Amino acid sequence: MKITKQEVEHVAKLARLEFSETEKEQFAGQLSNILTYVEKMNELDTKGVEPTAHVLDIRNVMRDDVAAPSLPQDRALANAPEKAAGHYKVPKIIE
Repeated sequence: MKITKQEVEHVAKLARLEFSETEKEQFAGQLSNILTYVEKMNELDTKGVEPTAHVLDIRNVMRDDVAAPSLPQDRALANAPEKAAGHYKVPKIIE
């Protein structure tokens, strides 16, 4: 599939990007090559192939969500440079 310079300009405008004329031509060629490769991949017979998110058979290892005792508030605030009402006190940054 051939991508034109005008299509690159349109996408660049939507993304609020500015490119030189050389970059526009370069991107048009690169995007055309990518889409040509994708079209070639669409010719493959993928019936019976399960969709995957990764090329390796990786599975998440999840542990059970079990409640455990948390750190006591006084220990959590022990090294705080400033504290107020049981919370960390931080400088105001909103003007």
